[in-house]
Amino acid sequence: MTNHQPNRRRFLTGLGAAGTAALLSGCVTATSSGKSSSKGAVTLQSNLSAPQAKAAMEDIVAAYAKKGSGRATLNTVAAETFRTQLPTYLTSANPPDVCTWYPGSVADAYAKKDLLLDLDDVWTSPDLKGYSKALHSLCTASSGKKVFVPATYYWWGMFYRKSNFAKWGVSEPKSWDDFLDLCDKLKSKGVDPIGLGAGGNTAWVASAWFDYLDIRINGADYHRQLLAGKHRFDDPEVRKVFDRWQELLPYFDPNGTAVAFQDATTSLLNGRSGMMLIGTFFADAAPKDALDDIDFFRFPVIDPKIPLAEEAPVDGYFASARTGRRDQVSDLLRYLATAEAQEIYIKGSSGTVLPCHPDAKDAGTALVKKGRKHIEEAVEITQFFNRDSSDAMQPAADTALTKFLAKPKSIGGILTDWQRDAEKIWNA
Repeated sequence: MTNHQPNRRRFLTGLGAAGTAALLSGCVTATSSGKSSSKGAVTLQSNLSAPQAKAAMEDIVAAYAKKGSGRATLNTVAAETFRTQLPTYLTSANPPDVCTWYPGSVADAYAKKDLLLDLDDVWTSPDLKGYSKALHSLCTASSGKKVFVPATYYWWGMFYRKSNFAKWGVSEPKSWDDFLDLCDKLKSKGVDPIGLGAGGNTAWVASAWFDYLDIRINGADYHRQLLAGKHRFDDPEVRKVFDRWQELLPYFDPNGTAVAFQDATTSLLNGRSGMMLIGTFFADAAPKDALDDIDFFRFPVIDPKIPLAEEAPVDGYFASARTGRRDQVSDLLRYLATAEAQEIYIKGSSGTVLPCHPDAKDAGTALVKKGRKHIEEAVEITQFFNRDSSDAMQPAADTALTKFLAKPKSIGGILTDWQRDAEKIWNA
């Protein structure tokens, strides 16, 4: 898979000056003949199903209609349903016109199958011309064509509730040993130190643990090469990741693979678990009055010689190559790339993401300021497991990691099976 992932300095040129916004997106309906009507509203097929995020998207659709250049109808699909149905959307005889999703390797995989619309004309807009070089690269397919319009980015970290840490008399760890000490202290107080939320249809959350342990132990370059098929999942380097992970397993919520991340979020906020490795999107499901009490710390450094990397995924939109509403789609995408659209989302959602538009203002909260600094301090930026590999790779990872969490002593066979499954996907 072609990897457009930039390092920190290239990624942050222009991007680091941005503010807060959303993972916006859309789709267009088609006629029964299989060809999209050139008239009518563009349907935004959005995977932003959390109440705050959905409401913010509704605000954007209303604002777009007031501009008078076009109309959009919002169609919100539960995030996990959206993920599994996306290949069907794009290969359907009546595909949606625009869909929310991810740039980089994921978009390129669909572009290589001629499923995505060439958006070079959209990128001539003044707004998109001002986006960072890193975003230009990330949104360009291996064909050299632009296939994606970015809207927001966010960060992953170890999130916790400040009032709970104060109540328990603990503080953010500064090293791996401090992290283990923190886990011991929380466990001694009857608290599950680490929430997971890799049950139900959110098994992919466990991939964050694989990603972070790998980029901390083997480095971001090795990690991206591994996900591109240039290393093997049964290599000794990968085994080191799981040896380290096993140190932490006694501290995980025993129900971690039985509940979805939304339920794990509730446990975190209610103080039943102490902390959670998650992206800021989890805050869209948190009560507004809890946001000021949410904080995070960097996933602990394991080897100081390894360049510091962080996960900072970008979100936005791509369009179906089969759309019959190209002009309307282009107009909508240009609007979604504006500072106005991204700021509207900020105000309606939890405001915990950063906008890609260099002139858009973020929420300005202490959490957002800390998040921006967190990203800027990284030497390397990764996206997330499926974003640095492909959507097709995620189920194989889900299977392997779920098996490991259930039977950690069987890791040898699990990695052998993972490599076999990965080869089938890479060779498909």
